[in-house]
Amino acid sequence: MTNNKSDEFTEVQQELSAVAKALSHPARIAIIQLLSEKQEIKTGDISEFLPISRTTVSQHLKVLKESGIIKGSIDGLKIHYCLDMNILDNYRQKYNEFFTSSISNYLCNC
Repeated sequence: MTNNKSDEFTEVQQELSAVAKALSHPARIAIIQLLSEKQEIKTGDISEFLPISRTTVSQHLKVLKESGIIKGSIDGLKIHYCLDMNILDNYRQKYNEFFTSSISNYLCNC
């Protein structure tokens, strides 16, 4: 039996950790950059722009969707994906607050 103490961390700490985990693969960063450039793209078309297979793209899209970073709408057999800018802006604000408060009093002569 494992001793999982993640529930003892604050909600913000857990949320920032989950977002960092979702962003922890270069393919997911590339997908986000592609969606930022294209605004919206069909699932199957993403693999045309990146050096990964459609199956791998689907796995990465699932992680990004679960984190709320992207959202999708169904059009027949295809899913159109786009960035959820409200969620991304919320994450950006939380990370800005985290880095500002975490390093504002830090002095080191390392």
